[in-house]
Amino acid sequence: MSLFLDIISHTLQFKFDARTSRGAMQQHQVYYFKLYDPANSNNYGLGECAPLPGLSLEYNSDFRDNLNKLQKEINQRLNFVGVSAIDSIIYDKNYKDFPAVVFALETAWLDLKRGGKRILFDNPFTQSSVGIPINGLIWMGDKSFMQAQIKKKLDEGYACLKLKIGGLDFDAELDILKAIRQVASAETLTIRLDVNGAFTPVDALNKLKELSAYAVHSIEQPIKPGQWEAMRELCIAAPIPIALDEELIGIKTLAQKEELVNALTPSYLILKPTLLGGLKVTKEWIDLAQKKKIGWWITSALESNIGLNAISQFTAEYNLDLEQGLGTGQLYHNNIASPLHIASGKLYYDTTKIWNTNLF
Repeated sequence: MSLFLDIISHTLQFKFDARTSRGAMQQHQVYYFKLYDPANSNNYGLGECAPLPGLSLEYNSDFRDNLNKLQKEINQRLNFVGVSAIDSIIYDKNYKDFPAVVFALETAWLDLKRGGKRILFDNPFTQSSVGIPINGLIWMGDKSFMQAQIKKKLDEGYACLKLKIGGLDFDAELDILKAIRQVASAETLTIRLDVNGAFTPVDALNKLKELSAYAVHSIEQPIKPGQWEAMRELCIAAPIPIALDEELIGIKTLAQKEELVNALTPSYLILKPTLLGGLKVTKEWIDLAQKKKIGWWITSALESNIGLNAISQFTAEYNLDLEQGLGTGQLYHNNIASPLHIASGKLYYDTTKIWNTNLF
């Protein structure tokens, strides 16, 4: 059996300006990896390569050219070794600087070898027996925009909300949290905050103290990554448990992973397979977190339903005691129609629905 990799580009269109403290996005350029045997091209596996500007290791002005070169190289290697050594290609140490590429190739292969039906893992989630509890994501915007999102998510039955903060006036953000707590107590609603590194080491602790008045479950990446001493001090002194997100990007070896968690002692790790380098690497982080008794949850990174599907099915392999960050499938006008759907704060896979494969 010989294999060939085709790459299909797709420009996802947001339904609104997706804002974080790093700026706003109206579009997201993604690349679908279609892996198949040329002798049977109707049976193929799909993976999604969706690097994010300002976050992904591989994202730069030369990315498309680099992707073309990688595609050519991978096809040459596939032609030479075939299926027998495909894992040696996917997990080649030379590809660690291209985590989104590894994730796409890894999941395309998982899909293909399980029949090319977008079922990468056989578990109660893919059998439509259970849903995955997820947080409702509240995007940054003006006060009225954020309040409208919050009301909608509460009406939809979410028990956990994640708010992106750090882009508004801080007092306005405190007012939003106060308004939430006036209608939903900590017993009925979990609040997570994501700062995306917008605070400084100088002001972070005082801001966390003010935010803690609203019974916040955790706060992601309060300061920019790479400031280990300041982050460690926050992890020790902050009245809100600290979750590391961007801090994990670019940490490639198990020894480096252990060094990071030992040095910073976070309460939680936020795991994004597209940014970390795939499912195998994500499992390494989970194993380490469990060994160190650190909490964790998995989050999609603005992939379309192709990538979200792979991440969700992998997530469902674990016994989950926290809401996961997998509610991004409704962000785009032109997402890939899929069996994924959300009801009452849970993500489900509906086996009675089919994938739209017209693009492929």
